[in-house]
Amino acid sequence: MTEPQELMPEIDRLVHEPARLAILTVLAACERADFLFLERATGLTRGNLSVQLTRLEEGGLIEIEKVIVQKRTLTTAALVRRGRQTLDVYWKNMDAMRARSIGNQKPSTKPARGLSSKPVPVIG
Repeated sequence: MTEPQELMPEIDRLVHEPARLAILTVLAACERADFLFLERATGLTRGNLSVQLTRLEEGGLIEIEKVIVQKRTLTTAALVRRGRQTLDVYWKNMDAMRARSIGNQKPSTKPARGLSSKPVPVIG
């Protein structure tokens, strides 16, 4: 039987979806980003980006602001405090799962495929 402390951390499905994770990661690196920047940074289509932004806003992780600038709508998004905390918890859980999986691996006497067992010289 698995001990309670050995259970895998819960994954936040709102954050874990690849498109939303990409958006949150970009927003974590800046104060606010406009729609075009997010579209280019994430590689998402306009429709998909719009849907994912709405889901993140409904989940309380981001705020979306729309203003009129020179007769055009400028849409920007920003990570709110709850969003930053949720993303931090998500990455801590991923790190914990990674550490647990590495700890459960049996030591190998062979290097991973494509890797050399020769020492790598350190320059500098």
